[in-house]
Amino acid sequence: MTVAIERPAAPGERPAAPAARTARRGALLHWIAVHALGVAAALFFVLPFVFVLLTSLMSDQQALTRDLVPDTWVWSNYTRVIETPGFLTWWRNTLLYAGLGTVLTLLSSVPVAYALAKFRFRGRRLALMLVIATMMLPPQVVIIPMYLFWAKQMDLAGTLWPLIVPLAFGDAFSIFLLRQFLLTIPDEYIEAARIDGCGELRTLLRVVLPMAKPGIAAVALFQFFFCWNDYFGPQIYASENPAAWTLSYGLESFKGAHHTDWNLTMAATVLVMAPVILVFFFAQKAFVEGVTLTGVKG
Repeated sequence: MTVAIERPAAPGERPAAPAARTARRGALLHWIAVHALGVAAALFFVLPFVFVLLTSLMSDQQALTRDLVPDTWVWSNYTRVIETPGFLTWWRNTLLYAGLGTVLTLLSSVPVAYALAKFRFRGRRLALMLVIATMMLPPQVVIIPMYLFWAKQMDLAGTLWPLIVPLAFGDAFSIFLLRQFLLTIPDEYIEAARIDGCGELRTLLRVVLPMAKPGIAAVALFQFFFCWNDYFGPQIYASENPAAWTLSYGLESFKGAHHTDWNLTMAATVLVMAPVILVFFFAQKAFVEGVTLTGVKG
């Protein structure tokens, strides 16, 4: 029978078991610290929305107190907001602006981004520099000549068309973002389609677009969120016509009319935020993938 003799630890050498316990303890502390920071960050962003939601369900009197939880859940506040004259009109106008603006942006920006990413032509770098320069130009710089053009020459003051029509001619940020994403698509796929006899339009529709879905989804969400939350544009072009107001601009008027009814103001705020939150919740996978893959190549 063989007897196993344990080797004594060399001078200065720690036993194996305490070292393993120390490693496990360190890993556990690291896991706790990371998740504690994650929970704290999540609460930092979520608690304001929870406060708005709870306040929107309070009564008129309780909304003026320091209470955080409603004594009675007043769901009728949302009905009162929806029945406010003009609110559904603001909702319709916002859907028109955000939906049509997003579609026009994609239709006009995708071909330009494809050309800048995959075509080789003289002046390509100059065209890209012009796109980037357009992104750096603040809208306030050109708002006066643009307003004079749309209001005086085109007679479209008091409507949302001065905000929607320009999107049919491309958006600098969307073009740049799509161009960066299309650079990640290997040229071999496009060359193979051309060898098979596909024209540029068919190659774009059949080969490039299916592979660029994450980037297109990211651009679409960016543009939809921008149009939905846009306050500056409707204030400039549609402020004189309440029938053309959007939710972002109409909410300011609603707040002024109900400045003491914080429950109604919060209910209106929830109704304005809800579509954006739902869209992002259902499309966040494509959005995150598109943003992550964008910019891999320069």
